[in-house]
Amino acid sequence: MSQTSLLDEISLPADLRDRTPTELKQICDELRKEVIDAVSVTGGHLGAGLGVVELTVAIHHVFNTPHDKLIFDVGHQCYPHKVLTGRRDRIRTLRQGGGLSGFTKRAESEYDAFGTAHASTSISAGLGFAVASDLDGRDDKAICVIGDGAMSAGMAYEAMNNAGALNKKLIVILNDNDMSIAPPVGAMSHYLSKLVSGKPYRSLRKLAKNLVRPIGLEKPARKMEEYARGFAMGGTLFEELGFYYVGPVDGHDLDVLIPVLENVRDRIDGPILVHAVTQKGKGYAPAENASDKYHGVSKFNVITGEQAKSSPKAPSYTKVFGDTLTRLAEADEQIVAITAAMPSGTGVSVFAEKFPERTFDVGIAEQHAVTFAAGMAADGFKPFAALYSTFLQRGYDQVVHDVAIQNLPVRFAIDRAGLVGADGPTHAGSFDIAYLGNLPNMVLMAASDEAELARMVLTSSMIDDRPSAFRYPRGEGIGVEIPKADLSALEIGRGRVVREGSSIAILSYGTRLQECLKAADMLAQQGLSTTVADARFAKPLDHHLINQLAEHHEVVLTIEEGSVGGFGSFTLQYLAQSGRLDRGLKIRSMVLPDVFLDQNKPELMYDMAGLNARHIAENAISALGRGDVTALKMAAI
Repeated sequence: MSQTSLLDEISLPADLRDRTPTELKQICDELRKEVIDAVSVTGGHLGAGLGVVELTVAIHHVFNTPHDKLIFDVGHQCYPHKVLTGRRDRIRTLRQGGGLSGFTKRAESEYDAFGTAHASTSISAGLGFAVASDLDGRDDKAICVIGDGAMSAGMAYEAMNNAGALNKKLIVILNDNDMSIAPPVGAMSHYLSKLVSGKPYRSLRKLAKNLVRPIGLEKPARKMEEYARGFAMGGTLFEELGFYYVGPVDGHDLDVLIPVLENVRDRIDGPILVHAVTQKGKGYAPAENASDKYHGVSKFNVITGEQAKSSPKAPSYTKVFGDTLTRLAEADEQIVAITAAMPSGTGVSVFAEKFPERTFDVGIAEQHAVTFAAGMAADGFKPFAALYSTFLQRGYDQVVHDVAIQNLPVRFAIDRAGLVGADGPTHAGSFDIAYLGNLPNMVLMAASDEAELARMVLTSSMIDDRPSAFRYPRGEGIGVEIPKADLSALEIGRGRVVREGSSIAILSYGTRLQECLKAADMLAQQGLSTTVADARFAKPLDHHLINQLAEHHEVVLTIEEGSVGGFGSFTLQYLAQSGRLDRGLKIRSMVLPDVFLDQNKPELMYDMAGLNARHIAENAISALGRGDVTALKMAAI
């Protein structure tokens, strides 16, 4: 008999529905081992998925998915769900090119009711499903699994407030995996949770309301009952938002979890919240004992838990930012760092070690982070809001209204700018150049290497009359030495020429500069002299540099790791207004393609995006109208 004898019999969730409790527990054990083994091969999010194994099995056992809609918040805990929903044979392609997404994805399976990857969207989406079902006269249910920090975002409470007011059939399962809300879970708590979710308690509660209504005591009686139950079990907040609260329950105990979910399924006539307490990394000792519960891991040894470590040739851009900001803060007490639940991912953890009292992790709340930073800036401090590009999108209204209009000197450190490999389109920083560059008074920079990033951190710290932002990619730098003693600020709105030429000019914005230099070498082999320049600033543009390139070269190419509407568009707008396009200048803008690129190895993603050296050289030759493109292609092979 194989080690996964029961799991081998599960092709789809329907295969779980006639299983006994004993069989379901064995399936959970086998499923946990399968997830551990798969992620050891692919890397990815491990701890969150291990924490919801029993919860996932119980939901698919109790509810009629995909008729009933299961929505995972963030979605990084969905690996067990993918194994159970017909994708086990591909689970070792997670986060690989052409493989399974690391998050839920509608195009991948009918069991992925809603695509996710950013936090705190599940309740809003679930309410949408619930209302649609009601309007359509259907009886399917919407089940939202939210947790792992996602309840720290205001959007979740906005959705709950709306759901409570609409009183639609919606089930929210709060996956509380850090004990931040729940008291210790015990036998009495389990008993009460089963009791209050069951029909006898509900009938008694309804009878009591009917008895007190004629004598005018309904409201006081209801308040007394709800507050007593909420005080004992932690549900007051959710009850006030209009949800029927059940919990806390042990999210790893199927003997408790399944009856509660069955009661909730059969009772549902309005919004319900089930508070399940789980352990992140459950069932795998290395994950259970890790401070981050093995949230995101590289490939690892299943027996020891030791993760495969690469030997970086240079520090990551994230570390360069954290180190530089810490260094500057030693001499400037006004510098503070703000992050939204990503201290390690943004490098703020480095700053926090030295200056914990000047570090603020606001939770998954980018809107609040931006306006919080604006308030500090308005009172004379120098806030650095360190956010991933893709997450800063969530706070864009605040960037416009609370920062830009008031011209407040908030400094935005934009991590994960550009393509991000295995995390795919949901985490790619494709749009920040365009959405920040159109704001009046914004200073917008992009680092081409580690030393340039350090200078931009310093430059931003010195801009005290307007907002500023600097972007940098995921991953390690190119090995450029960062000055220790004589770090100098940049002149605002001034780029630099890196290599002089005469026929073709390549103007790079950001870390594609190294590929531009390689392209220049390829062009040189064809006898084409090429200038390579580093723009540094998308706003304000270096008009002098652009004029020089336009006047002395037949072709100008702009290169950026961002969407259309960014640096290249700003440059074209300037050249058009200045009349230079009327003089026969050939200009091409190379940007990320107008599609969402799926996950892959970074080098392959750049190839698909057409932003490698060969593509740059080919574009130059095509625009120039002479040279051998075929020779370039052969050389690349």
